[in-house]
Amino acid sequence: MVKFSKQFEGQLVPEWKENFVDYWQLKKDLKKIHLLNSDTSKTDNHHCNSSSQNSILSSLRKFSVLGQRHRENGVIQVHRKLASSASRGDVYETELHEQLADSEAAKEFFTCLDFQLNKVNQFYRTKEEEFLNRGEKLRKQMDVLVELKAALKQQQGEGALSQDFKEDVSISSHISSEESVKDRAEQEQQQQEANTDDPETNEMPFSEFPKAEEIGDSKRIKREDSKLRSLSTRSFNCQGKNLKINIPLTTPTRTFSAITYLVWEDLINQSSKKCNSDGGKLNINRTKLRRAEKMIRGAFVELYKGLGYLETYRNLNMLAFVKILKKFDKVTGKQVLPIYLRVVESSYFNSSNKVMNLGDEVEDLFIKHFAEEDRTKAMKYLKPRQRKDSHGKTFFIGIFTGCFIALLAGYIIMAHMTGMYTRKGDTVYMETVYPVLSMFSLLFLHFFLYGCNIFAWKKVRINYSFIFELAPTKELKYRDVFLICASSMAVILGVMFAHLSLQQKGYTSAQVKAIPGLLLLAFLLVLVCPFNILYQSSRYRFLGVMRNIILSPLYEVVMLDFFMADQLCSQVPMLRNLEYVACYYITGSFKTQDYGYCMRTKHYQDLAYAVSFLPYYWRAMQCARRWFDQGETNNLVNLGKYVSAMFAAGAKVAYEKERSIGWLCLFVVVSSSATVYQLYWDFVKDWGLLQMNSKNPWLRNELMLRRKIVYYASMGLNLILRLAWLQTVLHYSFEHVDYRLTGLFLAALEVTRRGLWNFFRLENEHLNNAGKFRAVKTVPLPFHEVGEED
Repeated sequence: MVKFSKQFEGQLVPEWKENFVDYWQLKKDLKKIHLLNSDTSKTDNHHCNSSSQNSILSSLRKFSVLGQRHRENGVIQVHRKLASSASRGDVYETELHEQLADSEAAKEFFTCLDFQLNKVNQFYRTKEEEFLNRGEKLRKQMDVLVELKAALKQQQGEGALSQDFKEDVSISSHISSEESVKDRAEQEQQQQEANTDDPETNEMPFSEFPKAEEIGDSKRIKREDSKLRSLSTRSFNCQGKNLKINIPLTTPTRTFSAITYLVWEDLINQSSKKCNSDGGKLNINRTKLRRAEKMIRGAFVELYKGLGYLETYRNLNMLAFVKILKKFDKVTGKQVLPIYLRVVESSYFNSSNKVMNLGDEVEDLFIKHFAEEDRTKAMKYLKPRQRKDSHGKTFFIGIFTGCFIALLAGYIIMAHMTGMYTRKGDTVYMETVYPVLSMFSLLFLHFFLYGCNIFAWKKVRINYSFIFELAPTKELKYRDVFLICASSMAVILGVMFAHLSLQQKGYTSAQVKAIPGLLLLAFLLVLVCPFNILYQSSRYRFLGVMRNIILSPLYEVVMLDFFMADQLCSQVPMLRNLEYVACYYITGSFKTQDYGYCMRTKHYQDLAYAVSFLPYYWRAMQCARRWFDQGETNNLVNLGKYVSAMFAAGAKVAYEKERSIGWLCLFVVVSSSATVYQLYWDFVKDWGLLQMNSKNPWLRNELMLRRKIVYYASMGLNLILRLAWLQTVLHYSFEHVDYRLTGLFLAALEVTRRGLWNFFRLENEHLNNAGKFRAVKTVPLPFHEVGEED
């Protein structure tokens, strides 16, 4: 049977952990009472006479008035007081009677218990008020949306129903005095690109909007809102109020189209500014209403999720109080549970039913407006079912892993027998085929480490799904990642083993030489496959993230985007191998085995520079975009780190090409400076380590892992792996092993370092997020009253 402490830890909301009942501290206090009682019982065996006198005195007290009150109230009495602040509600304090009054351990236990009860009540009241405010805003948003949709439907009429599908019928509303002609520009370009939005695959990214306790975030949003207000807002009159509609411009197409339209209207169509002389009419089209509806639907889903978390918070805390009081009664032999439990049951967090009522109301509104009165359909959005890992998946992981190990052993044996990987081995094979194997090896090693990260994050209760904004029904579990890695590498090694066997038997036709290129092409086709097979949602999400990275800084940067860009910074060797393989097969060099053709081409050499520092450039542009959106100088400092890495990557490529003393000196200086910069950022910024005033020596105050030695070892390993670039200077090789194999080994070390960094990066992100108690996203709402603070 699972202990309650394990069950409690496994079910609590990670971001709210500090505001749950500290069950473990209460158990420690209870253990002190147990040890004290054990010592007292041993002492009582040597003082029989004293105990008999005490029993006589205690029997006499039963007839006194004081004793009568004790008997009525029991061993404890809980007093309820009004807090100094009305927002905190009631405060509870326990008075001890009889033998418990003389026990310091019991006083300490009930002091802690009262503190936990007051903490739970205060936090519950705060979160309840927050969700009630969200619910009230959503009700108003829903009323506006319903009225606008009704007006649109009414104006369509019978004639509008027969119009061409591409013609967008719109409704007219009175424009407030703040409306400008520029504000109407973006509305029509939004209409033109509406058909390109797929609600299933192209989910609109939701930016964080401020809560009461998120002052820093509110400044960022006000800054960003002021920049985009002239392009994304519309003012109109509804329900007797001047309202504005705000649809964020989150894609380059929308932003460029809006700016182009505004410039065109300012320069060429000046006369259109007079169109409002009759009082002004504003067209709010169906496209904008659909986007507003999507935003409101997402807000309802997040609100319902938050209400579910609050209900879990209530039930788990109630159960924790019951369990710890039962343990207290068992240890002390007193009947405290009935007395204190009545207080807990009547306290605010357990007696308030506002959350349940709001949850029922959200369900009804969602079923009515977003699910066509179909409750089953609504619950698919409100309570999406988690995919369960099947035993078959584990079985196939084992099967493919066994095949991979067997094929790897066979491939290594054959390569060793033919002397393929020695310095005097087959040069053509090492120059043409080996880059394909090296590229796939680095890619799936990185993917395998990501699966290990998922397992570790889940083990220590890091909410990576919330941080990455992954859909709970579509995200990859660690078993999915391991299955993809094992099956892919088994296929790759099987093809490479067959190709090597054919070469050793003397088959030298163009078809045989093209096998590695066809293998790469097959994986690319699987990646872009349009059919709903082989994790389609994850593949398309990956392609979307890569699009956002390549087009940086045009897209708004979210956590998943810059996390993936950081991974690319550790895969420069893989990208350079991909560049060479693409050149070798696209130019047809594989037919003549002229593997030096690409190396002699000037365009290829120039592209090698670009490939070496492109990942760092993308990451630097993301930092610039985040600084523009948030206004935080830390993003500029982080940008400097990637600029230094760009110089180091360029100096390395130049030195490998020239091999001169001048380039060597420049490479050493630039790489050393970049390494120091990167180590500082890793330790101090990303990991939050090296804090001298912390309660954990040289570590941050909050740690997810219990063993501190892991952090110290990780810092040392990160330092060693950061210096792997010295291999380029020292030219150290492993006896007669080919230098390409040595390069693969060093590249694998960098990938390993990145996989280790990933865990601590998410740990830091989780702790910062949990400090603000954000368990659900705050979705921006489309309709705002003119002059209202967002």
